[in-house]
Amino acid sequence: MRIIFSFFLSLCWVGFVQAQSKLITLEDLWKKGTFQLAEVPGFYTLNDGTRFTRAEHSDGRFQIKMYDLESGNLLETLFDSEIQTYEGKKLKPSHYSFSKDEQSILLFTERKPLYRHSSYYRVYLYDLKTKKLKSIHSEPVLHASFSPDGSKIAFVKDNNMYYTVLATGETIAMTRDGKKNEIINGNCDWVYEEEFSFTQAYAWSPDGKYIAYYKFDESKVPQYSMTLYKGLYPEAYTYKYPKAGEPNAVVSIHIYELATSKTITVNTGEETDIYIPRIKWMPKDLGLCVYRLNRHQNHLELLRANTSTGHTEVIYEEKNACYIEIHDNLHFLPDGSSFLFTSEQEGYMHVYRWDWNKRKLTQLSKGKYDVESLVAVDESTETVFFTAAVTPLTRQLFSVNWNGKALKQITRENGTHDITAIKGNKYFLDKFSTLNTPPVFMLRDRQGNVVRTLEDNSKLREKIKEYKLGKLYFDQFPGAEEGVLLNAWVITPPDFSPENKYPVMMYQYSGPGSQQVADRFPVGNYFWHQMLAQKGYVIVCVDGTGTGFRGEAFKKKTYLQLGKYESEDQIAVAKYLAKQSWVDKDRIGIWGWSYGGFMSSTCLLKGNDVFKAAIAVAPVTNWRYYDNIYTERYMRTPRENEKGYDDNAPEKMADRLKGKLLLIHGTADDNVHLQNAIMLSEALIKADKDFDSEYYPDKNHGIYGGNTRYHLYKRMTNFILENL
Repeated sequence: MRIIFSFFLSLCWVGFVQAQSKLITLEDLWKKGTFQLAEVPGFYTLNDGTRFTRAEHSDGRFQIKMYDLESGNLLETLFDSEIQTYEGKKLKPSHYSFSKDEQSILLFTERKPLYRHSSYYRVYLYDLKTKKLKSIHSEPVLHASFSPDGSKIAFVKDNNMYYTVLATGETIAMTRDGKKNEIINGNCDWVYEEEFSFTQAYAWSPDGKYIAYYKFDESKVPQYSMTLYKGLYPEAYTYKYPKAGEPNAVVSIHIYELATSKTITVNTGEETDIYIPRIKWMPKDLGLCVYRLNRHQNHLELLRANTSTGHTEVIYEEKNACYIEIHDNLHFLPDGSSFLFTSEQEGYMHVYRWDWNKRKLTQLSKGKYDVESLVAVDESTETVFFTAAVTPLTRQLFSVNWNGKALKQITRENGTHDITAIKGNKYFLDKFSTLNTPPVFMLRDRQGNVVRTLEDNSKLREKIKEYKLGKLYFDQFPGAEEGVLLNAWVITPPDFSPENKYPVMMYQYSGPGSQQVADRFPVGNYFWHQMLAQKGYVIVCVDGTGTGFRGEAFKKKTYLQLGKYESEDQIAVAKYLAKQSWVDKDRIGIWGWSYGGFMSSTCLLKGNDVFKAAIAVAPVTNWRYYDNIYTERYMRTPRENEKGYDDNAPEKMADRLKGKLLLIHGTADDNVHLQNAIMLSEALIKADKDFDSEYYPDKNHGIYGGNTRYHLYKRMTNFILENL
């Protein structure tokens, strides 16, 4: 381990400050890709846990290569688009998946987005034995997946569920009632996809006899229309989007039996104004687990559904004074009566085991820290592996037995260990970085020893040495609440001197449970912020009240009052900075994107005595305009909490504007609608306030594509130089 530690020490800040001379340009960031991070893409471990495959793209050629995990030696090229063609066409897949027996591969090509996270693909089957390619369907489909035995492929098309029998080529329709903007089978509606973080709304049973799927009846959900400025006449894009307080889709769960073509409906109760954020098949023919969550999202029940009758029983229940986080940290154990999961029921997110037959709860991790995720469960040794923020800024890998004994910290280096499980749990992939160290991808054994390094980002580290960068370091600043220090990172200009005075640009996101200040690389917009530092600005990022990994009370204090405590903290920090001898108190600005844009505009208006300028990119300007799952989780409905919605809405305080505001939005933002910027603009005009704005035609919430990002960051840079 001494060798490993000396290696990491060599990567630290010392290597960043050696006689650099170059200045960062916008062309470096958005045209040349000068600071491109190296990743380990398409890393797919095989069943034996000793080999892995990786997708490799080169000059239009797509290959899937298989390597030995320990040595990294190439074993075989499984697929080559130059050799394996379909009717003379060279495929260009974006990704792939194996059948369970690893004898077949699905290749996903010609991506066409549906919503923000789901996409249609032309899908092809490649047989590793025969070396033949077969088209799954003549048109693009959604969510193609193998049955457990690899003999069938299920998919979604035109809002209906299908499966194809590979031996005969026969395609069977499981549903026929799908209709755009009315009924969806097997795919999420927009708001579930966005806020419950999944897109494929069906699952094969472990034995392949059944498919459980979601049906969304969104016929009563209000529609939202956007204009797409294409061609001579602009097009109207209309989709279902339930804003705060508005009706949701009625969601039901169904189980289809392949042998009989019969479908049963799972009994989720008489109340239909609920959420079903997850379904998960249970082991040993125990049935289907269905999450039932009330609309306030503070009462969660896990139902066990009988696959033959649809009858359900509650096997777990949890209530919270505010809201319950939905995640994938659930693993059923082979005893047939218990599962592992994470919960905040004791004030911090921890790992628990629950036996629903014995009604016994066992807490496996304890302490004033938050568990991040369950990484893997090893049933052979009855061990669970998880990552946790023992300090808010870091992430470490731990293991503990199912009975709560033998808690062990596996990784040791201070920083962020982003862990990916590898089949067999003999190894883990560790993406390790610190505030000033680019990511190093390492293969570790379960004791934490480094087996080998897969990627060390040496090219980026050498490139960085050519540039004159400012110092990046952690700090803490007092927030609005007395005695509470807020975590922050700071970038100072390369030639910083405390004898001089500098303008300050603050950056934040601030959303519930989020984190911008962590011991990882890179921090948000790092190289652009370094460019601003080279131009003489101090950059400060602060995680205020409501952000994550400091316990439930700190995170949920913002409940029912989004924007209040978060903005008070940013304003308090700005006022603290204004008193420092090295800060030009008349030149303090703030910016952010999405929730961060909501915050930057709120801070400029509420803190008009300290902030001179703000940039709000794709901001929410009143939570009444945002989707109901996210908004009501933290605010309840506008009818229940009118004051909470309006007291901190930028739209409602436009008359307070004194400084300079740049408002930026994409016209095709299906997430935070352009309506937000328009309504704030209208309020500012009514108040006779001057402001700047920039709108990006047909760009979504990410505002990217072609020359867009270059133009966007040039616009923001010039605004800062001219107004701060």
